[in-house]
Amino acid sequence: MEVCLSSSSRSITKFGNFIILIAFLISLICFKSIDAYDALDPNGNITIKWDIISWTPDGYNAVVTIYNFQKYRHIQAPGWQLGWTWAKKEVIWSATGSQATEQGDCSKFKGNIPHCCKRDPTIVDLLPGTPYNQQTANCCKGGVISSWVQDPQKAVSSFQLGVGQAGTSNKTVRLPKNFTLKAPGPGYTCGPAKKGKPSKFPTPDGRRVTQALMTWNVTCTYSQFLAQKTPTCCVSLSSFYNDTIVNCPTCACGCKNNITQPGTCVEPDSPYLASALVSSGKNDYNPLVRCTEHMCPIRVHWHIKTNYKEYWRVKLTIQNFNYRMNYSQWNLVVQHPNFDNLTQIFSFNYEPLVSYGSINDTAMFWGIKFYNDLLMQGGPFGNVQSEIIFQKDKSRFTFEKGWAFPRRVYFNGDNCVMPPPDAYPYLPNASAHSALALLHSLTAVLVSLILLYSHTL
Repeated sequence: MEVCLSSSSRSITKFGNFIILIAFLISLICFKSIDAYDALDPNGNITIKWDIISWTPDGYNAVVTIYNFQKYRHIQAPGWQLGWTWAKKEVIWSATGSQATEQGDCSKFKGNIPHCCKRDPTIVDLLPGTPYNQQTANCCKGGVISSWVQDPQKAVSSFQLGVGQAGTSNKTVRLPKNFTLKAPGPGYTCGPAKKGKPSKFPTPDGRRVTQALMTWNVTCTYSQFLAQKTPTCCVSLSSFYNDTIVNCPTCACGCKNNITQPGTCVEPDSPYLASALVSSGKNDYNPLVRCTEHMCPIRVHWHIKTNYKEYWRVKLTIQNFNYRMNYSQWNLVVQHPNFDNLTQIFSFNYEPLVSYGSINDTAMFWGIKFYNDLLMQGGPFGNVQSEIIFQKDKSRFTFEKGWAFPRRVYFNGDNCVMPPPDAYPYLPNASAHSALALLHSLTAVLVSLILLYSHTL
């Protein structure tokens, strides 16, 4: 009997280990899809909509629209690049509001030459100032697209294509494959094109609605792990109740290595700085950062400034250490439990980000247009700052155990490196005050005794 029980228990143990192994392997397979999940913006994505609006003798005319449905992640200069692979031998006869980066081999065509003959074209937006006859709606912004919260009207970009050798009906047209989106570098992963309900277009007077002949959609999601190998920002902390300034973690975005890799950073007074900026050219977007212990292009500093009876005040500073980059339309996302009682914000625009029910613990900040919406390159003017006033919630407010510091910080959609919690500026505890008060009392008693003794003599 005991032998049977022991053998059955061993079988159960082996089966349990097998189940754990299978679950672990499944988690490894699914890891890449988890990378793109953003807890603060769970439904954020970029959707590409491809609408066929008319047929031509050998193909069709289409309107391609890029929608940025991400709350706080925008596409900055030098802008987006959209690519795909044709399913057959399609060519692009014409492009309005955009252009292909390469024409490709069009030698087999006589007379009219296509705009692009590549099997895997890459399309970019046109620059501001493009002649009106080459424009279309929502084009010609240099590929820059705003985040959805900052400006929904500018969170869209579109262009028109005339496609040939493509089939002339819904049954003969084949959907492109292998969509890629660079914004401006890697980071986005696009799924396959999927047919959807035909889009509808109301006329300006609203009295008539036209419909696309065929529509398909492509969804692209962002992963910071794919975008860059190292983080791009870090957080430092300080407070009025402690003289300690907690700097960004050492090597948060890389380590200084000018010996084996010269030019990875530069000192502000170095003669190399001017020559490096001149030789880099306009299209060099690799960061050239100031030499620091953290080596991050961006540092966010959270300073607990003042404590009032009913309120408390924070100073927020964003500093740019990148000598090659001006950050236009920058934004900052901060998570803290007291944002549900935010009373006043100075010098920044503010919008709460409520992703889960009524939990209001996340705030998005960005610059005021024509005032501080441009974070200048590294140097004396490379910073923006604001102050925030919170109302205290007596049931949970405290300066103890780092409660007054942010939980997470994002700059331009990328998660910033926080200091370890055990390094946060600590609140002087009551025992220290008690010991100091006791010392003062003993000193007073001792002085009194000395005076009394000297008086009796």
